[in-house]
Amino acid sequence: MAAVPTQTLSAVRDLSFSLAPGEVLGLVGESGSGKSITSLAIMRLLPPQARVSGEILFTQNGAGPQNLPTLEDDGMRQLRGSRIAMIFQEPMTALNPVMRVGNQIAEAVVAHNAVSKRDAWQRAVDAMNDVAIPDAARRARDYPHQLSGGMRQRIMIAMAIVNRPQLLIADEPTTALDVTIQAQILDLLAELHAKFGLAMLFISHDLAVVSRVADRVAVMYSGSLVELGAKRDIFQAPAHPYTRGLLHAVPDLKTDRGRPLQTIEGTVPALHALPPGCSFEPRCEFRIPQCAREFPPLVEVSAGHWARCPVVNSPG
Repeated sequence: MAAVPTQTLSAVRDLSFSLAPGEVLGLVGESGSGKSITSLAIMRLLPPQARVSGEILFTQNGAGPQNLPTLEDDGMRQLRGSRIAMIFQEPMTALNPVMRVGNQIAEAVVAHNAVSKRDAWQRAVDAMNDVAIPDAARRARDYPHQLSGGMRQRIMIAMAIVNRPQLLIADEPTTALDVTIQAQILDLLAELHAKFGLAMLFISHDLAVVSRVADRVAVMYSGSLVELGAKRDIFQAPAHPYTRGLLHAVPDLKTDRGRPLQTIEGTVPALHALPPGCSFEPRCEFRIPQCAREFPPLVEVSAGHWARCPVVNSPG
């Protein structure tokens, strides 16, 4: 039986951004745009067959930058969960269902600190208090199924912050939560950000959520960054046609309820069939022949505001 040829696909390409200490960067885009892959690449949690090219530089407490893809496994394990932490999308599947939640948080403490089990347990309870879980000492003995969705998400946040990381990656932390609980989680993240001075990469497909928490916004489409800038620039003066389409599709109080919501025609191209030029070109009403031929560079359209579009970047 002949071997099936394998094909190398680029899930993310030409992606570059920075995150300053204490800053919140919102990473937005629809499903399949590469947001979660980007976060897993930073954490070095991609599957074995995945390959990362380029650099992911992390500066720890004023020391020289470390290139995460080239670190030894032991060196990365020391950073992961300690200096760099992540809140995963689904708390019910991320938490161990047969282990008490307090022990799961304490396990993260023991992995990175020379402390006794008693001290690790107390730090776990303190972290639960930090995320406003009532009666934390008692609830620490609960199993995940005994907690509500919002409480489980708070446990995930407590596990992420218990070692006081410099960088917190929040991957869709409000997915599957109702609006009230979602607001509580966002308020909690804002309080923790202010209290501990965390830098945060906040990943979401919800523009309203991102507008509430982020200082700067990066918009991804089909594995590449199409726009990057301050929140004010992105929401008040979007440059890329995809960003404009996303914002126009969001209803507000002035939206005519008698008319259908605006949509972006077409679908996201599959990874194995990406066009040679701009990935958004087949769906773009502003496209020109150049868009189909060349993958456009990311160009600064105004101070600190970047867009990957030859139409908005062309003179006149």
